[in-house]
Amino acid sequence: MLTIARLSVAELEANTEALADILHACVNAGAGVGFVQPFPLQAARGFWRDSVQPAAARGVRIVLAARLDETLAGTVQLGIDTMPNQVHRADVMKLLVHPTYRRRGIGRALMSEVERIALGLQRTLLTLDTVTGDKAEPLYLSLGYTLVGCIPNYARSAHGRGFDATSIMYKTLAA
Repeated sequence: MLTIARLSVAELEANTEALADILHACVNAGAGVGFVQPFPLQAARGFWRDSVQPAAARGVRIVLAARLDETLAGTVQLGIDTMPNQVHRADVMKLLVHPTYRRRGIGRALMSEVERIALGLQRTLLTLDTVTGDKAEPLYLSLGYTLVGCIPNYARSAHGRGFDATSIMYKTLAA
């Protein structure tokens, strides 16, 4: 059974190891989510502890977790730290599904829930970026995201060999 829940700061801390495992597995499987191989598990732990948890504690980041039965299988973040003239929008960040659990609808379920939460916060415009040509790009398009364009050589590839382009997307949510 798949369940999606918003994690409190205490739950983030309690689940740091499982979240780090997901990030570590995704990066080492080639996901372009901001990190470059070699990517040790310690660095994944540091990301959750030093970046995500403080942002969640400040109330500017919402973290969702997907559990398949009892196993933490995926996560996504909603960044709501926007300027005063942008309080109607939010950033979808770090949609991660552990490679073992892909192709089971977990990413789609996480995106559906992050959109529901965004609407509840009166955030009617979501933006995101993804590696151009990556497996996630068709998912976002199928969920109604619009491709704005691609920026070449945007970031080093996860493998550290060369640079990847990024696709910038948005979706307007119906209130």
